[in-house]
Amino acid sequence: MYWQTSRFRIDLSRPQVMGIVNVTPDSFSDGGRHADAQSALRHCEQLLKDGAAILDIGGESTRPGSPGVPLEVELARVLPVVRHAVGLGVPVSVDTYKAEVMQAALDLGADIVNDVWALRQRGALDVVAAHPDCGVCLMHMHRDPQTMQAAPMQGDVVPQVRAFLLERAQALQARAIAKHRVVFDPGIGFGKTVPQNFALLARQRELLAAGYPVLAGWSRKSSLGAVTGLAVDERLAPSVAAALLAAEQGARIVRVHDVRATVAALAVWQAVQEQAVQG
Repeated sequence: MYWQTSRFRIDLSRPQVMGIVNVTPDSFSDGGRHADAQSALRHCEQLLKDGAAILDIGGESTRPGSPGVPLEVELARVLPVVRHAVGLGVPVSVDTYKAEVMQAALDLGADIVNDVWALRQRGALDVVAAHPDCGVCLMHMHRDPQTMQAAPMQGDVVPQVRAFLLERAQALQARAIAKHRVVFDPGIGFGKTVPQNFALLARQRELLAAGYPVLAGWSRKSSLGAVTGLAVDERLAPSVAAALLAAEQGARIVRVHDVRATVAALAVWQAVQEQAVQG
């Protein structure tokens, strides 16, 4: 199992850790900490020292209720960081839904497009289809960031999320985008209730049955706060627990803020898996 990206074929035989680099003043958990390019660059380097296998760089917050960011602002935030990160020897992902940002980042050598809109915005699918190898993460989002939690999904979300992601994958296949370039993200917190988010974790293997690797993004999410009572900056333990549970349920990539702790926890989990196979 692998994920083909611009410069790297990422081995998915074991879970890979994607480190989050928010070049934003207003992200829900670390907004402003790495808002300037120099701070973001140092953060990239620290995440790699901590064991990140992939860097995910984003210049616009998609937290519930967040306003959009003008194109020129997002480009100014993201491109200097991407330009540096592509020289660090690991796959670089750009977290954006804007076709212009995707194209500019790919032109600089970025490897992955990580899109909360699953390439539904104007021109996004065209950019990815025109690229020979870039990886793409298709995420499920109900409604949009401004309204998704005001009127969350109804009913059993697991088949709904699976059907949506398969429909988007078929749209990519119709544009000759190879299946091994695509992973699915169920979109934890994006228009779902707390029970629905945990249903997606408990039944994650139903999504895997669609035949695509799953990327899980539970780090510091509000659902973890809802069941623990912990503030966003206190959610290290539940975030690591959720990452391990996602790996146990078959996720091949975990997208996290706290790379070092997650890598260490996954090393223990992996050691148990190897002994189980041998025994």
